Amino acid sequence: MCGILAIFSPDGRAIQAQSVHSLRELAYRQSGKQRHRGPDDTGVLVIAEQGVALVHERLAVIGVETGHQPLQSRDGNISLIANGEIYNYVELARQIATRLPGYQPKSDSNVIIELYEEHGAELLQHIRGMFSFVLYDRRRRQLLVARDPLGIIPLYMGHDAAGNIWFASEMKCLTGVCQQLGIFPPGHVAAGTVEQLQQLQPVRYYKPSWRRVMPTRQVQLQELRAQLELAVRTHLQCDVPFGALLSGGVDSSLIAAIAARIMRERNAGHKLRTFSVGMHGSPDFEHAHLVAQHIGSQHEEIAFSVEDCLDGVRDLIYHLESYDVATVRCSLPMFYLARHIKSTGIKMILSGEGADEIFGGYLYFHKAPNYEQFHEEMVTRCEQLHVSDILRANKVTMSKGLELRVPFLDTSLVDHVMSIRPQDKIPGPLNEYLGQRKWRMEKFVLRQAFAGDYLPDAVLWRQKEQFSDGVGYALIDALPEFAARHVSDAQLLAAQERFPINPPKTKEAFYYRCIFEEQFPGEAAANTVEKWAPRLDWGCPEDPSGRAQTAHDQAYGKC
Repeated sequence: MCGILAIFSPDGRAIQAQSVHSLRELAYRQSGKQRHRGPDDTGVLVIAEQGVALVHERLAVIGVETGHQPLQSRDGNISLIANGEIYNYVELARQIATRLPGYQPKSDSNVIIELYEEHGAELLQHIRGMFSFVLYDRRRRQLLVARDPLGIIPLYMGHDAAGNIWFASEMKCLTGVCQQLGIFPPGHVAAGTVEQLQQLQPVRYYKPSWRRVMPTRQVQLQELRAQLELAVRTHLQCDVPFGALLSGGVDSSLIAAIAARIMRERNAGHKLRTFSVGMHGSPDFEHAHLVAQHIGSQHEEIAFSVEDCLDGVRDLIYHLESYDVATVRCSLPMFYLARHIKSTGIKMILSGEGADEIFGGYLYFHKAPNYEQFHEEMVTRCEQLHVSDILRANKVTMSKGLELRVPFLDTSLVDHVMSIRPQDKIPGPLNEYLGQRKWRMEKFVLRQAFAGDYLPDAVLWRQKEQFSDGVGYALIDALPEFAARHVSDAQLLAAQERFPINPPKTKEAFYYRCIFEEQFPGEAAANTVEKWAPRLDWGCPEDPSGRAQTAHDQAYGKC
């Protein structure tokens, strides 16, 4: 995973006229704001006569010695900067080698160039992974920009006053130079010539049926289990040391357990390294320890104090590029943990993000009034991942040059799980799974698919704890008190006037918003943030903490 920045000008001289810097200097300087994403190398390609600049900040994970970017086609006509991982690149490379004998990709991203030469924009129907990329065909003066189906990898798009178009992995590279900016949407592609820049619009290429149609397929537990095991296996392609986050919840624990088995299969003496973060006595530590013992991982517990996290609020918001309360709360412990993991020499980490969205695992889903609304809310959560959990997970880890991979969001697995009928997944009393109508806990089918010796029952059937709660309730209690010391009652009363876009309703939200505005001024930046909150129309409280939901500590068992 890396950072990319691209500038395209319909007139190569236009960008020179508005800046005292050369095109190369400007591109290098602006990309420097995200250099934390690529501590291993910076690659720059400028085609001055065509007004094109491509910059790549590299975190070397696959093809460490050979994968320097920007990548070039064999004839030098096509240039590519890519961020992420293409998980089926080995299979694709074999296919490409049948028409290009001796073909050996320098990295996983190389296959994008060869697929473009053969399929054009349709290449997106062939690759599987987490990615954002910018490809430039200089002979046709044509660009192709795309982002993965769920937005695991961030990408922003902006226009400056001279009519130039910019793309970057982080918004901070565009603020100050682009008057218009926004999020490049997940599952979309934009293609066109440089002369058509003003008309360039992303269009959707990822169109799964579950976005439009209620699923009717009954769950098959063995198939579900096999699909997740395969997703983890594909995510273990890596040429550097890696580990796994282990919160002690069912999601991260299953990913770690599967990865540990695959590693033993490959090398009986190789132990997976796992990491937990929390306050002393936090619920997560106890359960993570059980899992680590059960799967035989080399485990570390990283303890923090409330003050440790409060110290990092301002820096965190700069890296997150968000002022959403739920996102900030969840990010603080991870922000603290990421630095430690990177210091151990690990460059890639596995995580359990995404399971709650595709299985309906948040506690407020217990209040879903019917199957239709339950499924529609899962669809909504999947489509908002790129501005909530995945934004948090990616930007927090990459702030320390640490790649995070999320097997639950493998596109094949997502399509499989989201195509399971909602009555098999819905928690609470509204279910007809296998003819039963009993109270069921969240993510029941996932837990049941792995019943047996994968995890201790105390973890497999542990109730959902949102990460910000599980690491220690004291932090969530301290944040509103901390914010209240910086925000007066009068300021909060005037919040609507000061912040007409997404006005904050609490002092905690107001405090985060003030920090964000200092770092990312302007309406365009404010509009990139979306609020994460449970469904108020289902009778849920607005507080995003899982403890605020009535299902928290509900007395229910396995059925």
